[in-house]
Amino acid sequence: MPDKREESGATPRRARGELERDVLAALWAAREPMTAGQVQQRLSGDLAYTTVLTILVRLHEKGVLHRHRQGRGYAYAATRDEASHTAQRMRTLLDAGSDREAVLARFVSELSTADEQMLQRLLSDSEAHGGKTS
Repeated sequence: MPDKREESGATPRRARGELERDVLAALWAAREPMTAGQVQQRLSGDLAYTTVLTILVRLHEKGVLHRHRQGRGYAYAATRDEASHTAQRMRTLLDAGSDREAVLARFVSELSTADEQMLQRLLSDSEAHGGKTS
């Protein structure tokens, strides 16, 4: 059944977590701290300023963003770059599983050939440079 917002021409509701990802993507792309108004301008759709501000505050409370005073408000920046943030999320999911080996085996089995080769190269490079082996 079509969403009533779509029928009325309103912007459809975003999936859970999608707005947080969009806000983070805007901050990573900017490479410098941004205010809520600046983030709002970068995002597509008709998001209210207060919605963007709420997401920024939540991400700050989670430790994903840091902020500093700028005028009467704050400018926000990510605490980690995109690769570090994604790697941390992957580690968190892996740690939450009850069978680490099964999760890793499934993950590797579902990689594309190019990604599998890249992972093998990265593991070899890590071992050659004294990286973690356990």
